[in-house]
Amino acid sequence: MPVPAASVQRFAIHVTGVVQGVGFRPFVWHLAQLDQLLGWVRNDAGGVHIEVQGSTPGLRRFVEGLTVEAPPLARVDTVTVEAQEPLLSPPSGFVVLASLAGEGQAEIPADVATCEACQGELLNPVDRRFRHPFVNCTDCGPRYSIVRDLPYDRATTTMASFPLCPDCEAEYVDPANRRFHAEPVCCPRCGPQLRLLDKHGVDQASSNPIGDVADLLMSGAIVAIKGIGGFHLATLACDEAAVSRLRARKHREDKPFAVLVADIDAALQLCRVDDDEAAALRGPEAPIVLVTRITEARITEADIAPSVAPGRDELGVLLPPTGLHHLLIRAVGNPIVLTSGNRSDEPMATDDSEAVSRLRGIADAYLSHDRPIWRRVDDSVVRRFTTGMTVLRRARGYAPSPIRLPVATPVPLLAVGAELKSTVCLMVEDRAYLSPHLGDLEHLDAFESFREAIDDLSRLIGVRPQIVITDLHPEYLSTKHAATLDLPVRTVQHHHAHLAACLAEHGRSEPVLAAVFDGIGLGSDGTLWGGELLVGGLTGTSRVGHLAPVAMPGGTAAIRNPWRMAVAYLAGRESDDLAVHRAHAAHWATVAALSERGDLSPMTTSAGRLFDAVAALCGLDGRDGRVTHEGQAAQQLEQAARRSGDNGFYQFGMTNTDPIVIDHNPVIDAILGDLRAGEPVEHIARRFHRALARVVSFAAERLCVAHGLDTVVLSGGVFQNALLVGDCHHALSRQGLHVIAHHRVPPNDGGISLGQAATIAAQLAGVVRPG
Repeated sequence: MPVPAASVQRFAIHVTGVVQGVGFRPFVWHLAQLDQLLGWVRNDAGGVHIEVQGSTPGLRRFVEGLTVEAPPLARVDTVTVEAQEPLLSPPSGFVVLASLAGEGQAEIPADVATCEACQGELLNPVDRRFRHPFVNCTDCGPRYSIVRDLPYDRATTTMASFPLCPDCEAEYVDPANRRFHAEPVCCPRCGPQLRLLDKHGVDQASSNPIGDVADLLMSGAIVAIKGIGGFHLATLACDEAAVSRLRARKHREDKPFAVLVADIDAALQLCRVDDDEAAALRGPEAPIVLVTRITEARITEADIAPSVAPGRDELGVLLPPTGLHHLLIRAVGNPIVLTSGNRSDEPMATDDSEAVSRLRGIADAYLSHDRPIWRRVDDSVVRRFTTGMTVLRRARGYAPSPIRLPVATPVPLLAVGAELKSTVCLMVEDRAYLSPHLGDLEHLDAFESFREAIDDLSRLIGVRPQIVITDLHPEYLSTKHAATLDLPVRTVQHHHAHLAACLAEHGRSEPVLAAVFDGIGLGSDGTLWGGELLVGGLTGTSRVGHLAPVAMPGGTAAIRNPWRMAVAYLAGRESDDLAVHRAHAAHWATVAALSERGDLSPMTTSAGRLFDAVAALCGLDGRDGRVTHEGQAAQQLEQAARRSGDNGFYQFGMTNTDPIVIDHNPVIDAILGDLRAGEPVEHIARRFHRALARVVSFAAERLCVAHGLDTVVLSGGVFQNALLVGDCHHALSRQGLHVIAHHRVPPNDGGISLGQAATIAAQLAGVVRPG
């Protein structure tokens, strides 16, 4: 019987992280070949397991290579190595074994845009995948949207119903091939097939569905297109009549549409794209990137229709996320509007019957295919800030890749977030699995998606939460649903959750000063907060400052009608000479009286409502003083400010009390003076932004000295405003303070569930006992 040489060792290795669906096993196989190592590799429910035997130097290089040389889409979190007795009769080579099911928490791969190699094949007339809309390999293609269970193998995806042809089978089983165990691998012979349906859902038996859809789009039609995570609605971006028709049918009056372009060069014809924005556009996530439009004088109707992004200096642009989109945009030859396949604020449709039912009266035709979508995933949205690229909607390409937190929870946690921009978060040990964007829970279909996401995350990750975490607000549908789950319930105050989310994504837990500005959230004192200065870390906060409270006339009616907030902020002032007063003169006195009714007009410190009031004063408050989507007035105010070259600023007042109160009255008085003097609203908007940033920096300097801090967090939905973030970053940095803002997690309520989970995890772990 042969005896292993003394220099021969055998290791059992377990690798965790994003190591399934990213070409990790073929990478391990190649790594083993370099030093003629013996053994095997396979997926299991917790990651990748390797048994390997060989020379000590070879094994050392092998273990090091697992992290240093991992595939581009992989993320290795841990490599656990255990020495084993060398086998006297080891296998003759290194092989890839079938996956092993079982318990564990393997990380779920996100959907990935078509890689350059696959794009080359797609457009190569001599390649067997020429014009194959579903081209993919281990470096790209659908993942999260098609996986039914873990481990991630073809049998556990919606590709299981497509048997491989001999050619694809040969690639799939060859460790040296880049399609080795690429689970969605297919070709025109064995893969999904496109089909063109008319507006009634009747198959048109088209022999060239993409060409026929291109013709429809160029004739002004609206077509529903089945993508990776659901249907989109598409129309020609230069066709004003078609875009206006889409708005009317979809009931989306003003909110901008995203635009699909063929490549970076096409994007540069419409927008100014810097290196970071170009990298985001080209990235594997293929998000919608908000980029600055080229000066209007250089834009013609042939480039982009005015109704695509009315009144905006930015466009939401994305590059093709799939082979289908690459083929379609090239067939059309012009930018295409691409927006979620739904009526306004509903979830996307995912299958043909649902699409035909829900999009009846909107879509003139449907470009579909027979690969089922197991999981709805919307488009992600990112924006360039002074502090870096920031995710505003975390969905396709990003979710559900976990975020490693600076603290581990002793028991699995479920955080159900807020009510708008809903997400849920399942936390296991130090990993937080954040669901994709689910929508606003006041819509029934979005609420159903929310409930499904809770069950889906628990099942897919293989854990059952032991605690559920909610917002303080008892009327949030997420809070009410949590009470039905038969789990212990913990609560986290809304603005603390914002702070905690930002800290957590940066791997920090220590106390900081935070400016948390948003619409409204229930404060710990039972009032409506939204313009808060907090001191604290993951485990708890104290309120050390806030904007002066003001009434919200009619409660939520003031959110939909920003002019009502102008009424409240103008209390006690003459206003009948102002445009906003003249526009609403018939109801002004009634609303002014209503603002005095505490039972009908709750007080709030909301920064969002202050933005609404200033926007209304400037005539930037939607249609007839009514907004059609969340944050519209504030967005219009930012757009106006971005057009100004003015260097002036207003000044807020600030008390010496504890907590500090920021007084808006000097700013409102200055704005009224400028309006009466005929100052351009762009300059007024710019001066307001600078004023808010300056008072944040002045308050931060005082509070950081008082509390021995040097770091300021910026969080909350108001900090989706890139101009405000830039102004605050500049002003705070001049004070010698370090600024932390969001990057991987939205500053809006899409990050609340992460903050909730991080807070309770830190409290349970006893990082610092909550006060």
